[in-house]
Amino acid sequence: MKKILSIDGGGIRGIVPAVLLAEIERRTGKRIADMFDMIGGTSTGGILTLGLTKPDKNNSQRPQYTAEQLISLYEREGNQIFSRSRWYGLRSLGNLLSPKYTAHGIEGILEKYFGEARLSEALGDVIITSYDIERRQSYFFKSHKAKMDSSKDFLMRRVARATSAAPTYFPPSRVEMENDYLALVDGGVFANNPAMCAYVEVRSIYPQQDDFLVVSIGTGENTKRLPYEQVSNWGVLNWAQPVLEVVFDGINDTIDYQLQQIVRPAADGSKRYYRFQIKLPKEVNEELDDCTPNNIRGLRLLGEELVHNYDEDIATLCDLIKQ
Repeated sequence: MKKILSIDGGGIRGIVPAVLLAEIERRTGKRIADMFDMIGGTSTGGILTLGLTKPDKNNSQRPQYTAEQLISLYEREGNQIFSRSRWYGLRSLGNLLSPKYTAHGIEGILEKYFGEARLSEALGDVIITSYDIERRQSYFFKSHKAKMDSSKDFLMRRVARATSAAPTYFPPSRVEMENDYLALVDGGVFANNPAMCAYVEVRSIYPQQDDFLVVSIGTGENTKRLPYEQVSNWGVLNWAQPVLEVVFDGINDTIDYQLQQIVRPAADGSKRYYRFQIKLPKEVNEELDDCTPNNIRGLRLLGEELVHNYDEDIATLCDLIKQ
């Protein structure tokens, strides 16, 4: 059986899947990278994927970060990731003329956590999504390709920056290549839920395999209504931010539906597809960049509620993946 983990995009809401992953590590006594054959991530999920598979400087066979430590990344560094000067805010006219944030904050944090580690060093196979705005096509960072082709062996921090370059929030990422470059934005524009991408990739790597386990973790489902009476009069400015959230939500649900139909139970009836998701309550801000202490606390509590809601599934899953 080939085991696949997928982590959605969602900005600071990456705390939610990180809490669930920390619980899985606690129950199994193993690291996430040691229990899955492929990990796929988009945006904040891509950062988590790379963090969970980055090798320790002192032991290259062991991940440097636990899932619990990655929760701390959000709690401690969130305000630095989503930071801008007062002058920048004024110059951009409150995000109308420029991205909401410069890249300086997030790039500094990614360098701090990933240093000079490269994609080829990832412990296990990973696939990270991004979108090339000049070539107008999806782009996938793949660790198994990086191991075979040095031209695709990018620094992990560059990969993390590219997959999380959410339009309107951050500027696109320019990733240098030999005699060329990639102009990349957040993979969430086409695969905010990258579970299908990871599943297809594993099937292509192991064409003879017919037993797959897919574990897909969301970052909270947006429940805020967009009333018809209000939205019917919206123009470009009003839709600029909500349209991104609508696209992300639609992609998440579509991929979930497709995988429910494709990944069938095992011969003994046991589940082979798990989707862990939870609705965002009113107390938690659906925005990708709300790093206030109350919202951070609310997201951690939401992650704990997710664990509670799926306790039986998590127990069954842990028995499957720790073998």
